[in-house]
Amino acid sequence: MTTNIQHAKANFGTAPVFLTAIATILGAIMFLRFGYSVGNIGLLGTLAVVLVGHLVTIPTALAIAEIATNQKVEGGGEYFIISRSFGLNIGGSVGIALFLSQAISVAFYIVAFAQAFDPVISHAATSWGIDISDKRIFSIPTLILLAVLMLTKGADIGVKALYVVVATLAVSLFMFFLGSGSYDAPTGVDILTNRVEQPDPFFLVFAICFPAFTGMTAGVGLSGDLKDPKKSIPLGTLLATVIGMVTYVAIAYKLAISASPADLDADQLVMSKIAVWGPIIPIGLAAATISSALGSIMVAPRTLQALASDNLFPAKPINGWLARGKGALAEPVNASIVVVLIAFCFLLIGDVDFVAQIISMFFMVTYGSICLISFLQHWAADPSYRPTFKSRWYISLLGFLMCVWLMFSMSPGYAVASVAVMIILYMSITAYTKEKRGMAIIFQGAIFQLSRKLQVFLQKTEKEERTAWRPSIVCFGHESFRRLGVFELLRWLSARYGFGTYIHFIKGYLSKDSHHSAREALDRLIKMAHLSESNFYIDTLVSPSTTSAIAQIIQLPGISGKENNMILFEYDRDRAENLADIIDNYQLVRSADFDVCILGSSDRGFGYRNEIHVWLTSRDFDNANLMILLAFIVLGHEDWKRGLIKLYAVFPESELEDQYESLLELVQAGRLPITRNNIVVLPQPEGKEVKQIIQENSSDADLTIIGFRGESLKARGSSVFEGYDKVGNILFVNSTHEKEIS
Repeated sequence: MTTNIQHAKANFGTAPVFLTAIATILGAIMFLRFGYSVGNIGLLGTLAVVLVGHLVTIPTALAIAEIATNQKVEGGGEYFIISRSFGLNIGGSVGIALFLSQAISVAFYIVAFAQAFDPVISHAATSWGIDISDKRIFSIPTLILLAVLMLTKGADIGVKALYVVVATLAVSLFMFFLGSGSYDAPTGVDILTNRVEQPDPFFLVFAICFPAFTGMTAGVGLSGDLKDPKKSIPLGTLLATVIGMVTYVAIAYKLAISASPADLDADQLVMSKIAVWGPIIPIGLAAATISSALGSIMVAPRTLQALASDNLFPAKPINGWLARGKGALAEPVNASIVVVLIAFCFLLIGDVDFVAQIISMFFMVTYGSICLISFLQHWAADPSYRPTFKSRWYISLLGFLMCVWLMFSMSPGYAVASVAVMIILYMSITAYTKEKRGMAIIFQGAIFQLSRKLQVFLQKTEKEERTAWRPSIVCFGHESFRRLGVFELLRWLSARYGFGTYIHFIKGYLSKDSHHSAREALDRLIKMAHLSESNFYIDTLVSPSTTSAIAQIIQLPGISGKENNMILFEYDRDRAENLADIIDNYQLVRSADFDVCILGSSDRGFGYRNEIHVWLTSRDFDNANLMILLAFIVLGHEDWKRGLIKLYAVFPESELEDQYESLLELVQAGRLPITRNNIVVLPQPEGKEVKQIIQENSSDADLTIIGFRGESLKARGSSVFEGYDKVGNILFVNSTHEKEIS
């Protein structure tokens, strides 16, 4: 059972959401790599980077705003949204990847923070001869300081620091826009396309710059600390996204008119050459990167705490320790320690370029998941989904498709690696958690709508009778838990080529008690179907008699959208208790134009699932094609992968050669998996019954298929099904009309 993180005194408003997001958006890449973008792909290409990037971030921001106004977003932010929509298995796998991205981002931003000391390093080298080549001398103390602040003061001190950071960012950008370079910019169209010779390709530049736009969801991670998440998350997230986009467009234009492409490409701190007061840019860079690190170091522990609260790690003590909070606000102190240790490890490595690309992929997975949730909720039309803020389904779908496309456009290798990691995480979580619902939670609404539309469409389309036949079977039985043969047969018949509905019959009158019994039986049958990987629909029916139950069943609409065309009965050949009921209701079933199949079960079951024998005679030749088709469908199941079909025919001796050629032509024309050697035509000696011939040849068959006629059933009753004591399971088949094998 999941455990939600409750904050007794959650007191943050909209400002922390906005500040965390905007401080992460206007981060290291804006100062260090945006000039590189303008220099390599020009102003027009950089505007395309901003536009394409926001085709991901804006739909995601709108989707977050929508979802947040439909439900209370508790601790964990994006993880909470995904896990409560897709289920813990998928939510956990995305959540763990998201947490790792957030934790490693702390190291990434602190490494970028060390770049702000380049002027200091240069001055020390030229003035005092001191060579400070290892920038970890700045990054490691910075991480320690942030860790001490977070572990002792919590998120509150982080939010207060954000006010200072964002103010510094605003001042540095203001001075940048007031400044001007000595560069004489081209005019007209040239200003849009001016770039260096032999520039880097668009998608490489995009991959480097895209993380600049991923900060818009940073504030969502504070969801558990907010007074009113439904108000603060949409407002803060959307405001930061729009302001960030406008700012990046303005910066790109300012860079293009203020410096040459060569300078933009070569100098990471080219903005300091343009600003009114140059040192403000390294100061702004320091503020931006430390704010991004601060945002990540606040959000990552809360994601980890939420994961542990949902018991998504294999050891209970680990979940308990990570979920533990300090004080009334449940500050994730233990989770913060883990985040700091992860960040420290990557700081020691120093080069996080490889990790940065994986981080971008995981963020893409997260954003794509959020957009997909919004799209599916629109498609599902769930009455309980009533957000006060609504996006549009096509915007959410665009965001999802853009995430998938950009992942593989930026780096197919990293995209495949990210997907592989997600699959491994999903399989691992599924293996050790009790939560088994997976994607069904959100997809069932969409599947319901799709099924409804398809069924209405199929009913409206013109039916082409007697062509493209496939079985749509209703199986009727009351011994569901005592004899499993018919359950297995329906599983094989409906696995690929047909559709099956299994109806468990409970004799009696509908009442509270009988309804309760029916629900219990249904739960057991669904469990059986799941364990046996059955692909058919299951239901129960309470009715006072077999006749009334059958009358109801043959009038049921087809669940698949195709009308039911066959009924499958079963009886025990050793006792045959319910055979009389089947015979008595045969004409009732035929009145609805149903094919009738009756499985005579024996103690041998289906044996080794190796041989299927199909028997044809001149008296029931109308059933021949249906029997052959049913044998072919059963043989197509994996359980019969080593099996074969033997086709036996019994005719007068004078007709044997002609009948053999007819059957061979039928098999070859129908591309049936029956070899020439497995077509056996036998004469019927005078005075010898066909049943005796069948017993002599099919005593070792795993399934024997025999036809029967309604006239014989009316005249001879149950004796039609008797006299096969040496044969195992038998499927008796009666076809309403001849099926085509083409």
